[in-house]
Amino acid sequence: MPEHRDVYNYHAAEYDRLVMREDYQGNILRALREIRPLDGVDVVEFGAGTGRLTLLLAPIVRSIVATDISAHMLGVAADKLRQTAKRDWSLVVADNMRFPMRATVADISITSWSFGHSTVWDVEAWRADIGQAIGEMCRVLRPGGTAIILETLGTGSEMPHPPSETLAAYYTWLENEHGFSRMWIRTDYRFASLEEADELTRFFFGDEMADRVMVENLIILPECTGIWWLTV
Repeated sequence: MPEHRDVYNYHAAEYDRLVMREDYQGNILRALREIRPLDGVDVVEFGAGTGRLTLLLAPIVRSIVATDISAHMLGVAADKLRQTAKRDWSLVVADNMRFPMRATVADISITSWSFGHSTVWDVEAWRADIGQAIGEMCRVLRPGGTAIILETLGTGSEMPHPPSETLAAYYTWLENEHGFSRMWIRTDYRFASLEEADELTRFFFGDEMADRVMVENLIILPECTGIWWLTV
């Protein structure tokens, strides 16, 4: 199991295999449509990774600009987007906290499983770091636009539970200090075989999770995801 920073810098293909098994029931798109209409809007995506959410949104929205700090991850996203009929997309290497776009250009700004890493990578300053990133999300929105954040509420769990006290503090902070609303959904993984489940969970989640997958024959691995949103 490589460190997550190394995954994003050097193991994009393996990471993409994992996330493409996630949310096999299509709950993310249904939940986003509950928050606001997606058809014909302009989207800016923060921390896009290999384009899991980008590819979900691109066929529906008018335009999407997807960013990530890892050019390695965006390379996989670019290869996949080029295979689609959608052409009004662009990928930009950028830091979530220093966003290279002018203000008021989007109807939706969105990020998935990205900001929460600051609670591990910058334990002492995550509030400042994520606060700055949220500021950038709001800056690029037009009046009435919506900022949306997706984060984990537990892999291997059937009911939502933050995996750490720090993540729990982050989620409470989003709601109490920034006024975000929240819902939660299931985004279960469905693997092609038990062997694939073992390989991909061991790669990203570690031996304890993979051993559980093997003992319980978890071709379908439950996962809970929180969605926070704020209209500006």
